[in-house]
Amino acid sequence: MKHRTDEDLARLELAKSRLAVARGALLERSDEELLESLCRVLELWRDPNSRWRRRLLAEHPDRAGFSSQIVRLGLELGLQHWSGQALREMLERELAPQLAGGGRAVSPFPLTSVLLAGSIPMPSLLQCLLPLVLRSPILVRSASRDPVTARLLAGSIAEVDAELGRCIEIVSFRSDNRRCLSSFLAADCVVASGCDDTIGEVSRAIGAGQRFVGYGHKLSVAVVGQGATRGQGLAELVSGLSLDIALWDQLGCLSPLAVFVIDDDASTAVARVGEALCAELALRQRELPRGDIDAASAAAISHERSEAEMRSASGRRVSLHCSERTLFSVICEDDAVWRPAPLHRFVRVHPLANGGELIAALQPLARQLAGVALAGFGDSRSASDSSAVLTQGLVRLGASRVCRPGRLQAPPLAWRRDGLPVVLPLARFSDLEAR
Repeated sequence: MKHRTDEDLARLELAKSRLAVARGALLERSDEELLESLCRVLELWRDPNSRWRRRLLAEHPDRAGFSSQIVRLGLELGLQHWSGQALREMLERELAPQLAGGGRAVSPFPLTSVLLAGSIPMPSLLQCLLPLVLRSPILVRSASRDPVTARLLAGSIAEVDAELGRCIEIVSFRSDNRRCLSSFLAADCVVASGCDDTIGEVSRAIGAGQRFVGYGHKLSVAVVGQGATRGQGLAELVSGLSLDIALWDQLGCLSPLAVFVIDDDASTAVARVGEALCAELALRQRELPRGDIDAASAAAISHERSEAEMRSASGRRVSLHCSERTLFSVICEDDAVWRPAPLHRFVRVHPLANGGELIAALQPLARQLAGVALAGFGDSRSASDSSAVLTQGLVRLGASRVCRPGRLQAPPLAWRRDGLPVVLPLARFSDLEAR
């Protein structure tokens, strides 16, 4: 084991040495030349027929545990607006105000380390691309569930621009290899994704002179008004929600874990939504099969199903709608209490009387709230439950994405994840005073 640790450390240090050499050429590139290359890389990934996109489709599902149908559609929706033009517009919006007047310049970090987590390709693609925009070489450690995306991105960069391709290195080491982790986290800028415990651990290892950008645990929900609990509105709701839930098997921060229904007769509306959503998830299972899950995840789903059945048997107005196996589960609740969400297409539907109850129910989740799918409030009878008022309340809670059902999993390139700008957290500026 010690021999393997020494080898991993040696490879990591060699990668850092190569990046230090490559940095010199990176600093000499013109802004437009650099940006043009990165725009071409994005366009490659948007193209379903590019060899890099096809390689990801061929290699990613087996390693990450998703069905090929999930990965194909997830990439199609997630990358459709990630164009070179979108990158230019985002940089103009975020950097131009900082550099206006010529009294300030970007001062690139000599090295940015990117610690990836999860198994969804889009966050990994973006986190591994953005430091290059700011002329910072990148050292990447891939997630255990996705050793594919960063490697293929590096290959696509090298294909477009060989010199720029030398500015990204992919390394691998065990999570308990403290020497490798310490060397990896010694970069001037560190970007990390993962659970809150991981982010806390990495944060404690960062020194005072380093920049740390951490993306911890987040979750999403749906909020439904009476305009989407019956008729055509209900059909459109469950069609969109089932897609949001099925994509990436509910493992992303934009996957809804709960549905909150605001209706004059909320209990009856919850039953309608739950039954319709279950039927739609059954259809989604045929076209977008769920990936395999481990025994612990299956046991957690079975436990929560049994717990719901026990509450129903005790006289509670709780009902379970689900597949024969653990492929999908919908629990219609009789209150708005947050309960465990085992993921893998498991969702709870809660009744609420009004928007005030919604904000109270979501308040304990405020720090984790990422996205909200909002539907059915276009013709609300109550001014306090209008779409605009509810959106304002959700934004105050910290939701960084509010959209219609079916669009949660397709955020724009400029989406402010965790409420942060996209590129500014990775930038360092120098003020230039005239002599």
